[in-house]
Formats: sequence, C-alpha cells, structure tokens
Amino acid sequence: MARKTSKTTSSDSSAAPGPKRRAAEIIDAAAAVFAEKSYHGAATQDIAERLGMRQASLYYYLHSKEDALAQVCKLGVEGFLEFAQEIAARRQTAGERLAAIVSRHLGSNDVRPDYTKVFLTERQHLPAASRKAIGRSARAYEKVIEGVIGEGVAAGEFAAGTNPRLATLALLGMCNEATKWIKTRRGANVPATTESFCGLLLWGLAARSPPSKSTPDAGGGRRG
Repeated sequence: MARKTSKTTSSDSSAAPGPKRRAAEIIDAAAAVFAEKSYHGAATQDIAERLGMRQASLYYYLHSKEDALAQVCKLGVEGFLEFAQEIAARRQTAGERLAAIVSRHLGSNDVRPDYTKVFLTERQHLPAASRKAIGRSARAYEKVIEGVIGEGVAAGEFAAGTNPRLATLALLGMCNEATKWIKTRRGANVPATTESFCGLLLWGLAARSPPSKSTPDAGGGRRG
C-alpha cells in the first residue's frame, strides 16, 4: 500500500489525521457505503463523499473498489475469529462457551454492524484470490465452533453421535439469518435471541436416551 505524502489536498482539513487513522476511516466509510448500497450499487465516489474528500485521494489508500471490499470483509471475519478463539479457550463447559460465541456473533450487529452485514452479504463479489483468503478465515471460525461442540460430545455433555460439522452449520445458519432482523423485529434483542437459539440447539444436543423405535399399529397395539 502506498504511503501518503505530507501534502494534503485542497479538500482535506489542515489538521488532517495521520495515514493509519485516515486509512481506517476510509475502510469504515467503505463498510458503511457497501452496507447501505451493496457492493454493485456503490462507487468509490460514494466513499469519498462520505468523508468529504476527493475521489482521487482515496487511491493513496485503496487500489480499487474490490480492494476496499476485501479489506472490509477481512476485518469483518477476523473479528468473529478472534472472539471465538478467546471464548473457546475458557475453562467453561462446552454449552457455556457455545452460548458465549452465539451471543458475541449476534452482538456483532451492535459493535460493527456495517462490517458484519458486508461480510455476510457481499463477500461473494470478491475476486477469486481475495475470496479464497477470506474463506480460509471463515472456515477457521467454523473450526473453532466445531471444536467446542466436539468437546461437548466427548465429555458426554452433548449427545453421542452428534455431527459437529452439521451442528456448526445449523448454528451459523440461524445466527447469520438473525443478524438481518434482530435490530428491526419488535421484541428481538441479543440476550433473548441467544437464549432462544441456545435452548433450541442445546436441547437437540443434550445427552438423553433415544426415543423408542417401536411403532403402534392401527389398532393401538405394537408391531413386532
């Protein structure tokens, strides 16, 4: 990434922020623009206008609109991975750690809503190389959750035979969908949704005796 010179453009403030701070502001603005207009509906001019700067000035920090999307998605998924790794390392039961991960995942809407939305809805527009790199981080996040569920199965906390991969995909499917409505649906909030999702998932995972496979016949008796 090119280093910005000390000279500022006519549209920049005389007390312009340093290069690192300005770069962060630009990525924040890109996340907000992509979240509002979608990747294809946005232009670099929109990002510049949001910051009150000239479009040409963006190219001190960004190579292209694709570059901006890649940086937004990278920061988005890294946030998920970092908190999941920290939670997974705690000395808690698998159920407690899983609930904490769900809470943080849903709570990302309060912390970095634009990054979360763009990562979940726009990353398919990344070029192949960037998409692969972001995909590796996303899979690493999934692996952390799989590991927690696997530990719960091994400890007898979750039902024997539970497939950690499928349980992870089911959990993330619920959580990702919830990020779209949790701030707009009446009565929905992170604590209540976390409790509901974990209750639903953990009830299905909780170790218990399997139901009887015997089937009553038409007369009310049992077959076999």
